[in-house]
Amino acid sequence: MANLISKYNELVNAGTLRADNAQLAVLPEFDRIQESLAQSEKRKLFRKVSNSIKGLYLYGGVGCGKSMVMDLFVANSTVPIKRVHFHAFMQDIHAAMHLARKNGVDDAIKPVAKSVAADVRVLAFDEMQINDITDAMIVGRLFEALFASKVVVVTTSNRAPDELYKDGLNRSLFIPFIEMLKQQMVVHQLTSSTDYRKNRLSDSPTYFTPINLEAHAQMDTLWADFTGGASTRLDLTVNGRTVTLPQFRNGIGRASFFDLCAKSLGPADFLAIAKACKVLMIDDIPMLSRSNFNEAKRFVILIDALYEARVRLICSAATSPEMLYLEGEGTFEFVRTASRLHEMQGKSWGS
Repeated sequence: MANLISKYNELVNAGTLRADNAQLAVLPEFDRIQESLAQSEKRKLFRKVSNSIKGLYLYGGVGCGKSMVMDLFVANSTVPIKRVHFHAFMQDIHAAMHLARKNGVDDAIKPVAKSVAADVRVLAFDEMQINDITDAMIVGRLFEALFASKVVVVTTSNRAPDELYKDGLNRSLFIPFIEMLKQQMVVHQLTSSTDYRKNRLSDSPTYFTPINLEAHAQMDTLWADFTGGASTRLDLTVNGRTVTLPQFRNGIGRASFFDLCAKSLGPADFLAIAKACKVLMIDDIPMLSRSNFNEAKRFVILIDALYEARVRLICSAATSPEMLYLEGEGTFEFVRTASRLHEMQGKSWGS
């Protein structure tokens, strides 16, 4: 079995990657997990072994390559791995707990945790973060059950374990979970000084107008550069409904204006999207007027949500921000939106 360092060097030699010592330094940890999984598979003793395989908690700044090395690990794994964005995973857990309660279960975490542990051997999370008290109270017991079932957890995060849920409500109740993470997982900081995501955008425009074949080609080029052309759909559960981003990869989402603003979505939906994405690409923003007032109103709410969450926005539009909405109710309010669209094109935005 070829190790990940060999695979990484192959990609460097092919010109697909640029060698980065910080990324190379974490690859032995992935190899350790891979080798332990292979040995347990060989003996068919994974669920029976007395010692769990320690997972990996990989943290570092935005754009340092955490998701890329995770992708390399998943792509070269010899055992099935469930790869999921942490926010989407927690949405699924909330939905499953809601269903369990409807079926008369008092302690909904137990059957949900048991079901997850029964279905997976390795869980690979992208962007672990805890932002609210509900998630904070669930993840401790959930992960305790996963670790007890010897599920191997690999995750990336922008925060060190001790920084999770920092200053959160009743954080003292969350501390045991942090200690459990540090016991069950090797904690590794990826300290690359290069922000690859930011570098991709440093010399590129992020607002393409007018909407034509050239604008579409430029959007497609950026998307391919960010994702390698691979993506999945992201389904977010918001107040019992499903909100879908048609394309999603490593914290980068892509959807059309129609996908986001021509449907009955509201502030909670846009907040969930902003929470899930570090970068959002929106295709084909049209001219706005009284003829599409509802869509325009949703667009304003969407931009507010992205702005407050400092999500990096890349889009194609019919015209410049200040010319998008020139007549009809709401033009006065749109002045602020246009200003924000300009501000969000700045090179330092989202950093």
